[in-house]
Amino acid sequence: MKKIKIMCVIGTRPNFMKIAPLLRALKNYPKFRPILVHTGQHYDYKMSGVFFKDLNIPRPDYNLGIRAGLHGEQTGRTMIEFEKVCLKEKPDLVIVVGDVNATLASALVAAKLHTPVAHIEAGLRSFDRTMPEEINRLLIDQIADYLFVTEPSALKNLIKEGIPRKKIFYVGNIMIDTLKNQKYKAKILKQFNLKPKQYAVLTLHRPENVDNKKILENLLNIFDEVQKKIKIIYPVHPRAEKQLKKNGLTRFINQMRNFEIIHPIGYLENLALMSHSKFVMTDSGGVQEETTVLKIPCLTLRQNTERPITVTQGTNVIVGRNKNKILKEVNKILAGRTRRSKIPKYWDGHVARRIVKILCPKK
Repeated sequence: MKKIKIMCVIGTRPNFMKIAPLLRALKNYPKFRPILVHTGQHYDYKMSGVFFKDLNIPRPDYNLGIRAGLHGEQTGRTMIEFEKVCLKEKPDLVIVVGDVNATLASALVAAKLHTPVAHIEAGLRSFDRTMPEEINRLLIDQIADYLFVTEPSALKNLIKEGIPRKKIFYVGNIMIDTLKNQKYKAKILKQFNLKPKQYAVLTLHRPENVDNKKILENLLNIFDEVQKKIKIIYPVHPRAEKQLKKNGLTRFINQMRNFEIIHPIGYLENLALMSHSKFVMTDSGGVQEETTVLKIPCLTLRQNTERPITVTQGTNVIVGRNKNKILKEVNKILAGRTRRSKIPKYWDGHVARRIVKILCPKK
């Protein structure tokens, strides 16, 4: 029996959490032959290798080794190398996840080769086209053949954009499959001498927050006020670390006695760190979802979110870079006045199984 080749593409660490449960689910269907392609957009051990280990992801069949670069350069080089793999393997379906440059590049190549494309996490919209990810989302969804959505807003967005309803499947959030499948321990608390609920976690990496010195300085001044109320732990992203050093801001951070920068940590360590924290401050989309499921208050340091269900049903509050709003929400959390929340529909740990059933050929 000829096996159906399903090519799964990953590029950055958020992709790994979304593809891991899918690879496990595909193993239960002998008619499928998964092929894993890593574009290499995140490539060092702390940003990539440790996630393969934590999530038990098999060694990629192909590693394109694209690495960092400007948007056009990164997208173009990925297309060139990915096309070679597609021409060699001739996949029956290409599955892409999320909204990074690797996702768009792979989807474009597949579409031009007339290979069906499945997009996991389709339809999410921030309605902010200054975000590179928003451009990627819009383009990917226009050429995808299967659009798997995490929440009702995504389904509505796609229908408004003219995507045929028969292509859209409301399956839930596949990243929660990974979260629910992991047993994360609190060892990291001992490692950094932390006590549960006695610290806050910060993640900050988006260009709009870290690439502009004035904005970054403003945020650090806000964090200085917060750390006077509660300890802040910051697993620093390489991009942010580079900007802090470039702009001479590390000296200011060193003066904050209750603000601790640590090296990037693995997925399981990060889950443990967040799950025992008092609250999280972030500009990450995935963290907004994880904190909702972990029932940890989340303050999003952006003007918008492409994941509105984390606000309407989850633990997320959009605070932007507004000092008064951030401090107001921090004070509410520290006073025990946290918002009521619930876990969204289909964020149940069985999303990968639903996706594979949809992709399975009907007899």
